[in-house]
Amino acid sequence: MRSEPVLPLQTAEIGGYALSYTEYGEGAPLVLVHGSLSDSRYWKSQMAPLGRSFRVLAVCLRRYWPETWNGEGDGFSVAQHAADVLEFIDRVAGEPAHLVGHSRGGRVALEAALTRPDALRSLTLADPGLALPGDDDARGGFRQRALELIRDGAIEEGLALFVDTVTGPDTWQRMVPWFKDMVRDNVGTLFGQARETPAALGAAEIGSIALPTLLIGGALSPAPYPALLDTLEQWLPQSQRVTIAGSSHGMNLGNPRAFNGAIEAFLRG
Repeated sequence: MRSEPVLPLQTAEIGGYALSYTEYGEGAPLVLVHGSLSDSRYWKSQMAPLGRSFRVLAVCLRRYWPETWNGEGDGFSVAQHAADVLEFIDRVAGEPAHLVGHSRGGRVALEAALTRPDALRSLTLADPGLALPGDDDARGGFRQRALELIRDGAIEEGLALFVDTVTGPDTWQRMVPWFKDMVRDNVGTLFGQARETPAALGAAEIGSIALPTLLIGGALSPAPYPALLDTLEQWLPQSQRVTIAGSSHGMNLGNPRAFNGAIEAFLRG
């Protein structure tokens, strides 16, 4: 049986695109940006708990579910997604928002913070996926290898390769049905992701961010995430850092109580 979102989807016209999102709670807006192969459903364990204190808005980025995308055409890039998030904050949130980004969504959130810091109250980066100058990703082009398997019809094998590389061995095998449904629904976005080459961000750019910033990592997250957070902590000396015990890259699902508590404590100062 397929899983469905806990909350009903709403739609906002953003940059000529029908952007879907879910919403829960009242208060200062808190916008959640998912990572690769995900959508607003990824935040199902955050909506109600954080919605007790904030107006939580979880977006489905352009070309992700509920759209069914085959990878053709444009509109899939970090820059486009960041622009969409900023317009979403202006039009739907209606005031500056706390912004949380996970994995690739962390790169999108960084782009939004660098483009228009005035639109944000704070920035939270959970195992953000980004390239730093001089980085050589030791994962060996896993996105392209996963995509080759998917193109050859080995969809499950390709998705397992991708998920296990970013989260840890045998993660795909252990994942619950609703998570696998979500990932399968977003398989087409790998075609766009394999083509994108967002610019590497250096110390000067990231260090220019003056927003209150929280860095979150999973205690079991594989490379390159721990070293990346070490670097960001050096470049953002006013940031705070939290490690979520017993969890890997998907720490908001692996230990939602600790993840939600870390964000709430940070935002309450």
